Amino acid sequence: MEMGIAGKKALITGSTKGIGKAIALELAKEGADVLINGRKEQEVQQLVKEIKENYPETSPQAATGDIVDPKQRETLFSQFPKVDILINNMGIFQPMAYEDIDDATWERFFRTNVLAANDLVKFYLPTMLEENFGRVIFIASEEAIMPSGEMPQYSMTKTMQLSLAKSLSKLTKGTLVTVNTIMPGSTMTEGVRDMIEEMYPDPELSLEEKERLFMSNNRPLSQIQRLIDPTEIGRLAAFLSSPYASAFSGAAIRMDGGMVPTIF
Repeated sequence: MEMGIAGKKALITGSTKGIGKAIALELAKEGADVLINGRKEQEVQQLVKEIKENYPETSPQAATGDIVDPKQRETLFSQFPKVDILINNMGIFQPMAYEDIDDATWERFFRTNVLAANDLVKFYLPTMLEENFGRVIFIASEEAIMPSGEMPQYSMTKTMQLSLAKSLSKLTKGTLVTVNTIMPGSTMTEGVRDMIEEMYPDPELSLEEKERLFMSNNRPLSQIQRLIDPTEIGRLAAFLSSPYASAFSGAAIRMDGGMVPTIF
């Protein structure tokens, strides 16, 4: 299905790996000119090269930098003063016991997962509104509405993203700009794979066996009983970035494999 976003400029934060990379590839497949963001120049350039080779009609560019750093954000803004699609994907997570979370850790997660993304919206949203087209998508988590207790400092920030996106959507009333949130369930990213390897260190178990144990023991409410493939999230993000998703506004869209047991 042609998504109607060919030629649109899309910034995907944290897009050298995992869900962010999958989103970048899906948007490029639809003809969007993607801005690849990450802290490591080599990884960013490698993905830019891959996308250019696979989708030569597009113009991917490197947007290297740590967007948590205000100075590096300013550099990003000066390099790319306008985008049509902003995917706030970059974030950190770490299983931690509540009693081990100090104030510095709470602040680090808040600054990384919420404030950095908010600053990007604050910069790019006004131009989207002026031009009467734009897409802002936050990549949250089912942890936003169903905290597992494994990482309260992370869950807190994902709930904040839902509230922030809803508030920002109010600013787009009567326009063709939308702000929405995707809530993926547990997804087979590099970080989650490493986490599972740490949780189930038995070298005789295959990754597939460890995945089944993780889903059975740690995500028993999942109806699909597997980790989500990042490409599945990428396809959803591509649709929400398109003109066909213009009726979604301030929505929190779940792709959690049926893990959340409530109807809403």
